[in-house]
Amino acid sequence: MLSLLLSTIRLIVFVIFISILSLSFYIASLFWNEKTTNRNALIMRDFLIKTINKILGIHAIVYGDIPTTQGLIVANHRSYFDPILIVSHLNAFPVGKKEVASWPLIGYLCKISGVIFVERECQDSRQKTCDTIKKVINDGYSVINFPEGTTDILPTTVKFNYGSFRTATQINAAIIPVAIDYKVKSDAFVGEDSFIPHFMKCFGKRTTEIKITYFPPIISDDADYLLKTSQEIIDTELIRFRKDWDNENSN
Repeated sequence: MLSLLLSTIRLIVFVIFISILSLSFYIASLFWNEKTTNRNALIMRDFLIKTINKILGIHAIVYGDIPTTQGLIVANHRSYFDPILIVSHLNAFPVGKKEVASWPLIGYLCKISGVIFVERECQDSRQKTCDTIKKVINDGYSVINFPEGTTDILPTTVKFNYGSFRTATQINAAIIPVAIDYKVKSDAFVGEDSFIPHFMKCFGKRTTEIKITYFPPIISDDADYLLKTSQEIIDTELIRFRKDWDNENSN
């Protein structure tokens, strides 16, 4: 009962906060030029994410050094919250599926804060996305991609798609592996989950504990090597996360 009350309050505050912020930004942007709008969108995004983390009771344990080298961040994928967590630590632009752009409120915020949308089934869309990734990295920013292409709750990653690593070799960009996991396995957003039921289940706890590890950049002109090495690094860390949590529960 208490968890339902807490998740309901958080959902209401979450919706009201995002609604007010989005409306305020939209009205203000009518008086800005494109450059000012883009700059202020990133400022708003940072403020929004920091506030949301507090509202939702996020407790992130960070391992490794936050990357200072621009590159292509590749991470395993557990939930819609994964890119939010990464962006709370550094300026980067996530790659997301095109469907998210149509989500109420969230879609608008994604659009103005630099999310790179891709229609995975469309070859032209994938090519445009690759071109955009190249431009963003060459402009001095990092790009977040989830090479699994979907969320999962398996102990380690599922098959990585090749495209991200090929793109990295084409523009001599660093690959930055990142491992993410949630202490409570059901916090993963997988299968037939829908947003509100999952939100109520996930954020009814006092805190949501997440572990994230940033690994040193990897540079190579061999896409196969980048894929294999990144996946092995991430898988090893996911196993360590779960082992540590299991040990905590047994003590």
